Amino acid sequence: MRRRQSFVMVRRPVSRVARAYRRGMARSPFAPSFWRSPLRGPWLTSVLGVVLLGGITLLFVTGLLSYAAYNPDLSPVNDKTPDKGVLGFYLFSWPTDPHWLYRLNQGVHVTLGITLIPVLLAKLWSVVPKLFTLPPARSLAHALERISLLLLVGGALFEFVTGVLNVQLDYLFPGSFYPLHFYGAWVFFTAFVAHAVLKMPLAWRSLRQLREEKTELVSPDPARPTVSRRGALWFVGSGSLLLFATTVGQNFDGVLRRTALLAPHGGSDPASGPGGFQINKTAAYAGIDPGETSEEAWRLVVVGRAGRTVRLGRAELLQLPLYSSALPIACVEGWSTSDQWWRGVRLRDLAALVGYEDDPPDVFVESLQRHGAFRRAALRANQVADPRSLLALSVNGEDLTPDHGHPARIIVPAAPGVLNTKWVARLTFGDL
Repeated sequence: MRRRQSFVMVRRPVSRVARAYRRGMARSPFAPSFWRSPLRGPWLTSVLGVVLLGGITLLFVTGLLSYAAYNPDLSPVNDKTPDKGVLGFYLFSWPTDPHWLYRLNQGVHVTLGITLIPVLLAKLWSVVPKLFTLPPARSLAHALERISLLLLVGGALFEFVTGVLNVQLDYLFPGSFYPLHFYGAWVFFTAFVAHAVLKMPLAWRSLRQLREEKTELVSPDPARPTVSRRGALWFVGSGSLLLFATTVGQNFDGVLRRTALLAPHGGSDPASGPGGFQINKTAAYAGIDPGETSEEAWRLVVVGRAGRTVRLGRAELLQLPLYSSALPIACVEGWSTSDQWWRGVRLRDLAALVGYEDDPPDVFVESLQRHGAFRRAALRANQVADPRSLLALSVNGEDLTPDHGHPARIIVPAAPGVLNTKWVARLTFGDL
């Protein structure tokens, strides 16, 4: 008689290492149960995303316009971001009207960027579980979505951090701010657009539904709520409102400027009297030697058609026809002044002295400045031709102070502050 064979399944004991690993994974960010906030979900994420969709788009546009103001038509002198290639498609000769154009553009750019910080942080908090989902890629489409998400998060943090550091005049990143911020903005915005296109249908559906849709953002084991989703939005909105209130005043004078606690030049005016308005670089910082700017030593060199050259001291400049212009100073960091009354010689009249009587061309401006960027700058023909564009000798009824560019400085409508060159030593008129 044949003996029936029986087979018994023998379970191998699980090692301590494996059990410890499983327990560790269950308590790690890679486990869905790790994220227990009941606030996370498509509705909150969608509301924050819609706010960022409009805000970041406006930030991107105003940022590109700021670069256009700095280097119209890719002037090699002003261009601090070389090799733009096709990314320079938007550049044009920056207009001079309205005269407050750059003041408005950069005020919006910086103030909005700072105001959006709480919204951005809340948005990143709301989607952070997606950064830890396993497996990293379930399909090619999922892998592309994860890559775009990493570029989006990394790009957002990079752009906002570098922007804030530059605004606070405490830029710490290696390399120049201009190319890093410019190329970083393109990477970030490309990922932002791709993410918005992919997620807009879900965001729209989530905003219309009363109940939270079950997705990977919703915790499988939510903790007890301590605040509602709308309460969380009020908290984020209050943070943005606080940052707005402590930033926007940098664009105004008087009492409002003193409210700009988190913005550069946000305190009281740096001095009193006609020259008591904001500056970026002092004469000492720029390395200006007082001996070079004295009445006896300083001469303005003006070069024009066929090398024609004239040299003018301040006394000779004061004998030329003088004109006044009411123009602000607006800086890339977002701060600006109200209109100041400048008086001096029109740039187009100086061009006429060296052979350009009818159609003034571009001008290449050189300063006595030894330290800092924009020791040289280019202005386009439309800026030179504007009757409000001056080689200013005085402001608000008195001679320029050393910190405001004595003995002479450029002032041009709607131009960034750094293109209103101070301590001018030489003007070369001609096509650049």
